[in-house]
Amino acid sequence: MSTTITFNQLRKIKDSLPEGSMRSIADSLNLDVDTVRNYFGGANYDRGKSIGIHLEQGPDGGVVELDDTTILDMAREIIEGKREVHMSN
Repeated sequence: MSTTITFNQLRKIKDSLPEGSMRSIADSLNLDVDTVRNYFGGANYDRGKSIGIHLEQGPDGGVVELDDTTILDMAREIIEGKREVHMSN
């Protein structure tokens, strides 16, 4: 399911995540942690990939269309306390 969100809203969600959340999401989805970071606006394409995020410049940081909200949904569940963050080494 796709959704549209402002870039600033997406970054606010990312910034609200507790330490270890990116790795926990990546491990749960069998993704590289840099791919998850790129989903939230990162730009490490040497190690991570871009997965279904489309940016358009505009107010409030611009508009982001997400093709798949799985990572976003997991992040929101972590923030709401509905999903635990599993720390790994």
